[in-house]
Amino acid sequence: MSKILELREKRAKAWDAAKAFLDSKRGGDGLLSAEDTTTYEKMEADVVALGKEIERLERQASIDLELSKATSNPITNEPTRTGEEKTGRASAEYKKAFWNAMRDNVSYEVRNALKIGTDSEGGFLVPDEFERTLVEALEEENIFRRLANVITTSSGDRKIPVVASKGTASWIDEEGAIPESDDSFGQVSIGAYKLATMIKVSEELLNDSVFNLESYITREFARRIGNKEEEAFFIGDGTGKPTGILNATGGGQVGVTAASATAITLDEVLDLFYSLKAPYRNKAVFVMNDATIKAIRKLKDGNGQYLWQPSVQAGTPDTILNRPLYTSSYVPTIEAGAKTMVFGDFSYYWVADRQGRVFKRLNELYAVTGQVGFIATQRVDGKLILQEAVKVLQQKA
Repeated sequence: MSKILELREKRAKAWDAAKAFLDSKRGGDGLLSAEDTTTYEKMEADVVALGKEIERLERQASIDLELSKATSNPITNEPTRTGEEKTGRASAEYKKAFWNAMRDNVSYEVRNALKIGTDSEGGFLVPDEFERTLVEALEEENIFRRLANVITTSSGDRKIPVVASKGTASWIDEEGAIPESDDSFGQVSIGAYKLATMIKVSEELLNDSVFNLESYITREFARRIGNKEEEAFFIGDGTGKPTGILNATGGGQVGVTAASATAITLDEVLDLFYSLKAPYRNKAVFVMNDATIKAIRKLKDGNGQYLWQPSVQAGTPDTILNRPLYTSSYVPTIEAGAKTMVFGDFSYYWVADRQGRVFKRLNELYAVTGQVGFIATQRVDGKLILQEAVKVLQQKA
């Protein structure tokens, strides 16, 4: 962790040097010469490279922490039980049977234990403890799950009541009648769309007692599913997948339309900031593509402070206008008509996980190549339940 802090401090100093160079070399028209532009871009590239290295080290630290967790219990005699005995998919018996089945160490006892988790499509529901581990891994891969409101549903459809119009107070005369003014409510329906991936493992590796199948599947599942989820949460059209926060229907409201198709100005960033109502700004964050951050890194506010400020504390994101900044490759880059900046309270975007991820082992499909296939599936949906809680900057068409 000290290495990460060291790099954060180094990045902050590099950025201060870049700003000082930029301020000292600007001409009367606010522009740089070609030679100075090349020098500045090199300094800015160093800042970006340090940021990427920090992200890599933080991900590595997270993976190391996950892999350092104990995978077995060395106690040979059963300790005195002080709490309730776990049942169903949370039981130790089910967990042991599940991973035996994945390794194909199947016996009558194993199959009998797995009956409680048999899925309708022939797979097995993963153990509860492993499902929690998967969700934690998905959060590491997917910034949306860290920002959104994640719920778990036991059925495929859930109705969420939202306020469609707000009641008001009124001035009335003494002994005058009080007018009725109630909130009216609408409903947002969240379903469950199926997302799947297939993982192949060699038979030799699978039979190797040292090979940690659980950790391998966790990492691969999180990497593949996490990326696909995040793509849908941003730009999904709601057809066979979640409705993205940038979708024209059901997505965030356009707060600002830029005057240019290829650039963003300071005033437009400020307009986006204040287009969001004050109650939502308290928890709002900016999300944009790395390329967009590069485009606005030279912008200053009215006090001469640069909008983009690097974080020097581990686990704390960079900021714009003192609000956290996150990046995603699924937010479009600057081009005509693109929605390039998102600012809002992402807790109003609900991610609904259908309870129970499913794994299925494929014994025969890849037998000729000495491999075993594993199909991993989950059902999930996502929708913005209050559109005014998220504002978007859109480039000129």
